[in-house]
Amino acid sequence: MMYIRQALEKKGHDVWSVTPHTTVFDALKILAEKNIGALLVLDQGTLAGIFSERDYARKVVLKGKTSKETPVSDIMTADVHSVDPSQSIVDCMALMTEKHIRHLPVMEGNNVVGLISIGDVVKCFISEQEDTIRQLESYIVGGR
Repeated sequence: MMYIRQALEKKGHDVWSVTPHTTVFDALKILAEKNIGALLVLDQGTLAGIFSERDYARKVVLKGKTSKETPVSDIMTADVHSVDPSQSIVDCMALMTEKHIRHLPVMEGNNVVGLISIGDVVKCFISEQEDTIRQLESYIVGGR
């Protein structure tokens, strides 16, 4: 079974963030530059929320707000679900599915140590399945 800690070791611990006062426009520029789908919102180092492309589409564009004047704090998701590095990838996938979310901060206590996306979870799950298949193939070939 693969754990979130292992997934972070493979993908890295890079986390991109903004402050609550960052404009939506500036946050969107970071998303585009880094080719990512979400940014953590940190207020003096403390996790205050998460800003995603989905937040932009649903809370700025559809509500007639302007991205150059709206602070991230006005549209971010403040009720952020998170995971611990010791949790399994399966637990992470279940939480993402249940809550309909695509990004989860990885927390050790009050410290952000990473960010896991649904893409990261799927990659880990596929890798784990491929390992199982290789082991079974080896067992079958070795048993002849």
